[in-house]
Amino acid sequence: MLTIHFSGEDVLRTRVAPAADPVWELVLSLHLLQGRSREPLMAHWHRGVARELRRDRASGQLRLLFALNPPRGYFPDFLTPYASTGGFEAGLDAVRSTPTMLLHRDLTVLAGDHPLPSSAAALARGEPEVLRHLTDSMEQYRSVAIEPYWGRIQAAVEADRARRARAMLDGGAEGLLASLRPNMRWKSGVLEVRDYPDNRELHLDGRGLLLVPSFFCARTPVALLDPALPPVLVYPVDRLGGLAPASVSGAGPTAEGSGREALAALLGRTRAAVLEASDGGCTTGEVARRLNISPAAASQHTAVLRNAGLLVSQRDRNTVLHTLTPLGRAMLNA
Repeated sequence: MLTIHFSGEDVLRTRVAPAADPVWELVLSLHLLQGRSREPLMAHWHRGVARELRRDRASGQLRLLFALNPPRGYFPDFLTPYASTGGFEAGLDAVRSTPTMLLHRDLTVLAGDHPLPSSAAALARGEPEVLRHLTDSMEQYRSVAIEPYWGRIQAAVEADRARRARAMLDGGAEGLLASLRPNMRWKSGVLEVRDYPDNRELHLDGRGLLLVPSFFCARTPVALLDPALPPVLVYPVDRLGGLAPASVSGAGPTAEGSGREALAALLGRTRAAVLEASDGGCTTGEVARRLNISPAAASQHTAVLRNAGLLVSQRDRNTVLHTLTPLGRAMLNA
């Protein structure tokens, strides 16, 4: 179990990452791709990416990147720098700028459990050419495994952020931390991460905690090994039906007014309004109040939209929060 200790100041400084983190998603997707688990929701992604990468892996282009990211156990902290909250390029710049001492330390830990290619020795010495090769391979992998699916990844993370925002509005920072169940339990200033592979304690010491919702995170949340680094906890989100490549766009965006009219003609005005109300996350009761319909009618309309794959509904005690799926957002924005 991972036990994270909060002071009152830490609770106030805890926040959720502003968007899907592209470097964390890249690294965690590598673990999923190489693992034995074959989740049905991810089967299309797994087959397509493996097929596209087979030639590059055979030629050695991605050998070091895959070796640094085994499917289970430790992987180097330096691969997921805090700077990646500023975007993919900022994250790669931080990887290239990793101090040699940290490279050597992380790779020594990794080599204790996993064999590494010869290029890892040059990486541990901080040779600029090898660091550039590593970040080039991260860009190459991203173009195949992440970019074609980025819209769906973002939509799943945004749906989770709407849920956490609702918990924060209703219960403050402690409500946010309590909403992370069932994978985690918040009680009396301590956040317990269940089923963590090691028994560890992390004292935040007034730094707060950055919560990073992640599409590719497995069932167990992930934290950095080095307690001196800015505290980060990556946790899994609902994958909203899995991944498929983004469809090719049409001739161009339709004007918003005509798009809403077309949506109303397709779904009916009430259900179109329910879909629009759910754009930022909305409970059944809020749908009823906003549209001036009965709670029973609101529940019926959300059920129809959910069964059509346009909404995802997540129950939290006595309320149900509805958010858009990627398909629902695409219809709303058409």
